[in-house]
Amino acid sequence: MKSALITGANKGIGLATAKELLQNEYFVYIGCRDIQKGEAAVNDLLAKGFGNIKAIELDVTNSKSILSAKNIIEKEKGKLDVLINNAGISGGFPQSALTATSEQFYSVFATNLFGVVSVTQIFVELLKKSNQPRIVNVSTAMASITIASNPESPTNEFKTSVYQSSKAALNMYTVNLAYELRDSSKFKINMVCPGYTQTDFTGHQGTSTPEQAGKRIAKYAMIDEKGPTGKFISEEYFPEPASCPW
Repeated sequence: MKSALITGANKGIGLATAKELLQNEYFVYIGCRDIQKGEAAVNDLLAKGFGNIKAIELDVTNSKSILSAKNIIEKEKGKLDVLINNAGISGGFPQSALTATSEQFYSVFATNLFGVVSVTQIFVELLKKSNQPRIVNVSTAMASITIASNPESPTNEFKTSVYQSSKAALNMYTVNLAYELRDSSKFKINMVCPGYTQTDFTGHQGTSTPEQAGKRIAKYAMIDEKGPTGKFISEEYFPEPASCPW
């Protein structure tokens, strides 16, 4: 049975993604800062008939927490097949490029970029032991510089300088990561936009349900050897990855 770790997965898109992987016979670790919330989510899933799931304490901004989670998974599974870097924060709105403070930028980058870097670097050892390692970094179409700089874009007037910058940086990190692991044909590493999803993160506004978003992310966590790598994918807006603007 393949194993997967999803960060920030006790609710919303992360939890919906977990359900998709569980339905496809993966063992899923629900990573969360608050272990009690994670265990509550797991107990709810168990009550609904799901199995092969465990909550694991993981604060992506704390290297000791990440290492502890890695040691637990290594002891229990010996490897990791899928890493989904889903944990993220918005930083609150509005976000002006002129008035947002450096502290705001650092706080958001600490989770959305630095956290992904730390989790990935610590878990890559276990991923390399998998026959088909997959990494999905949850991004957003708002991080596309092409879209953001287009005055005709439907989101042109909705600028979030802190959040968009953090996710754009995440995209560039992902491209570099995929490039460095290009000689390992086993790895598939992609950025996936779940769509404008109705969760706490968006005030339950949006055009996609958590279930639809979870399917989009899980799809690229389960791709075979013919699947893409190093790609930015936003299926809600661009059904074909090759047509998705950067």
